Amino acid sequence: MKATDVRRAIAAVKLIASDLDLPVDDAIVLSDSNRLVIRLMPCDTVARVTPLTHFASAEQEVELVKQLAQTDSPVAPLEPRVEPRVFVRDGFKITLWAHLEPAQSRVLPPAEYAQALAGLHAGLRRIEVATPHFMDRVAATQRDVANRDVTPDLADTDRALLANTLHELGRSIVSRRGAVQVLHGEPHPMNILTTKDGPLFIDFENTARGPVEYDLAWVPTEVSRHYPNADQDVVDECRGVVLAIVATHRWSLGDQHPSGRESGVAFLRALRDGPPWPALDDVVW
Repeated sequence: MKATDVRRAIAAVKLIASDLDLPVDDAIVLSDSNRLVIRLMPCDTVARVTPLTHFASAEQEVELVKQLAQTDSPVAPLEPRVEPRVFVRDGFKITLWAHLEPAQSRVLPPAEYAQALAGLHAGLRRIEVATPHFMDRVAATQRDVANRDVTPDLADTDRALLANTLHELGRSIVSRRGAVQVLHGEPHPMNILTTKDGPLFIDFENTARGPVEYDLAWVPTEVSRHYPNADQDVVDECRGVVLAIVATHRWSLGDQHPSGRESGVAFLRALRDGPPWPALDDVVW
């Protein structure tokens, strides 16, 4: 967010916390990317803030986490001291979450990561929530690749590379007609917390429906290898799709990811090298 928007968002969060009798003397920005994440002290609550125009549904994320909590799935909990809902203030949507103490060792073994993801998938199979298909995200990415106003700096050869990769791999994955279920959508290492209560997933704004192999394409290679009964050929194809999606984000106008254009170049290089496709953590981003 722009600095002025960050200040406005923090002010909005403090006002909501005050209305809810959550004491706030300090607001610490933990993350500023597609959403602002703020730790409030001394109430020790985490606020996640997005503009009203943000693409993802904060309401759907809250509902999904509420349902998952009833299945004992490994998800970070909402703030238990307030009503679990989306708060709207001054042009922002704000959700409140419990702050979790990190485990002494923050290194999550691949087998434990895979077990947590399998547990999350089991919980997701038990809930009812409307989500788009992962191919809807592929289609949206294809539109961004084709739109020179969105990706003005892409060379024609790279634009064709991204378009062909998304088309061919997406068609191949769908043609396999594998089992489909609700997925996290982006369960990469930045979206799993290593806590005293075990590994817990956060950030469900890209939840989608698809094969579990699509989720596995976002995690380190060793994690996907520990996941039970995964089709590694499908994982590989999904990795190619994920590389193309992330590459397109990095080349989009106004992208503010800390890795910047450097990672955009790295992802295009990985796509040019072809299969077997590397996992995200094997590419600079």
